[in-house]
Amino acid sequence: MIERIMRENDMLEKEEIFSKVLRAGRRTYFFDVRATKADDYYITITESKKFTEEDGSFHFKKHKIYLYKEDFGAFAEILEEMTSYVLNHKGEEVISERHQKDFKKEYGSEKSEIQRSSFTDIDFDDI
Repeated sequence: MIERIMRENDMLEKEEIFSKVLRAGRRTYFFDVRATKADDYYITITESKKFTEEDGSFHFKKHKIYLYKEDFGAFAEILEEMTSYVLNHKGEEVISERHQKDFKKEYGSEKSEIQRSSFTDIDFDDI
């Protein structure tokens, strides 16, 4: 049993050739070069996102993409096209509720207006 586990660990270690990590808020991206059984290389991109429960415990959800050499060119070309499109149309500034404290959604301001108008001021003398 121990020998089998050691062999599996050796295979996993041999499989990972080169790695980089990108930490981005609650998300972490892992870029790994791995080897096939035939000793050819491919890339995995893993997104790991942390979720916190109400009780303070947490768990991670992971999503993985496998990218093989025959797809590198087309993948890189489309990724470049998509990132250029976003930057050309919206610039590099991040526009989101999470990144800007003064960001207001249209429906959010309406909702808060409704909440303010439905609130009744009560004085302790009224009780």
